[in-house]
Amino acid sequence: MGVGRALMLALAILAVASLPAAFALLFCADEILDRVVCGWSEWRERRQERRTIARLDRAVEADALTRNIDLTEFDRTDRRPLEQLAADLRRLGGQRLGGTGRSMVWHGAVLQAYDDRLRLACHALGITEHLTELTGVDQEIERVRVEGVLHAAGLTLPAARAGHRQRHR
Repeated sequence: MGVGRALMLALAILAVASLPAAFALLFCADEILDRVVCGWSEWRERRQERRTIARLDRAVEADALTRNIDLTEFDRTDRRPLEQLAADLRRLGGQRLGGTGRSMVWHGAVLQAYDDRLRLACHALGITEHLTELTGVDQEIERVRVEGVLHAAGLTLPAARAGHRQRHR
């Protein structure tokens, strides 16, 4: 009976020693369960986002969009940085749209500078443009097309009318 009593005493000490852990588990069970459930749902969301992005890449063929861009053009020292071209386009576009009360010569110079920056941005991104070949309404249509293509490539430009922002489609 001495062994049985020693075993009972050991179990009683073990029960008393583990009592604080049992209380902590009882009182914190909802938080522990919440953390496990949140972690699992975050993992599922990340997995779903990765799968969605992979499907979109396959559907859009993202590699095909950048396949024609010559990356060596970006390393030339005489090339203007794309960020500077984008800033110039936004500044000149704002002047082009908001320059009421200015002379026709001023408008022509701003429009020419704007078209030059559009051509440089198109050249840097490997986008075909025909701004120098066209005149009049055809040139204006080509300018709008080029602005749309540049916007789709990530350059945010002023909208066609003052006060309206260009939306990403």
